Amino acid sequence: MTDLKTVIADLDAESAQVDRMVAGLDGAGWARPTPAAGWTVADQVAHLAFIFRLAGTAASDAAAFQALTARAKDDFNGAVNAALREYPTGSPDKLLAVWERERADGIAALAAFPEDQTVPWLVNPLPPAILACAGIMEAFAHGQDIADALGIRPERTDRLLHLVGFAILTRDFGYQTRGLTPPAHEFRYEITAPSGARWTFGPADAPDRISGPAEDFCLLVTRRRHRADLAVTASGPEADRWLDIAQAYRGPAGPGRAPGQFAAAS
Repeated sequence: MTDLKTVIADLDAESAQVDRMVAGLDGAGWARPTPAAGWTVADQVAHLAFIFRLAGTAASDAAAFQALTARAKDDFNGAVNAALREYPTGSPDKLLAVWERERADGIAALAAFPEDQTVPWLVNPLPPAILACAGIMEAFAHGQDIADALGIRPERTDRLLHLVGFAILTRDFGYQTRGLTPPAHEFRYEITAPSGARWTFGPADAPDRISGPAEDFCLLVTRRRHRADLAVTASGPEADRWLDIAQAYRGPAGPGRAPGQFAAAS
């Protein structure tokens, strides 16, 4: 992972894409359905606002964070859906203002948090840089849903390095959510950045290897594309199994996307 200042700047840039995608949308645009069943563009923005509000509260007021998340301990998805109802999804101007405020406040709180300490979070405390990487994952995933709904292509840059690293750090989430035992050994990852740079992680002699473009890898681990539609390849039986279950977030995987639902990303 990188230093807090760098990842905060990239989190700001990645989340600002959402602002640009929804700028000027009329009511019909905000109400457009996204590939996430039952979620409109407005719901996606409300979800992001809530996540940034959670992160900002965790970094600025631990007691308030505990109170805010108490109801999520046994049913996180239910708590998220309940929180969405608190946002003005039927009023585009109000929702955009809430998102912009909660995004700015959340990023500022993370940026001000001591880099060598941990922020309370939903399962385990996290260093602020790691939590900011999780924010990039959220902005990438839900931003992709918005882009798919609106028929536009998001900008992809080397700031995806933070999401790639986060997905490697959380490799075992896909196993855990399905009650599977993760392998004891590390994988080797050979990822091509949008700039053409080559990012490598893990032992060079690992028996399982993942290769492919960074954008495709990030679409895979956020379950925004099916592996069949991506240029991500696996060498080794465990790596191949992982491509079917990869997810960079805790909790239920959801149905993901169907093969052929979208054109190949690369």
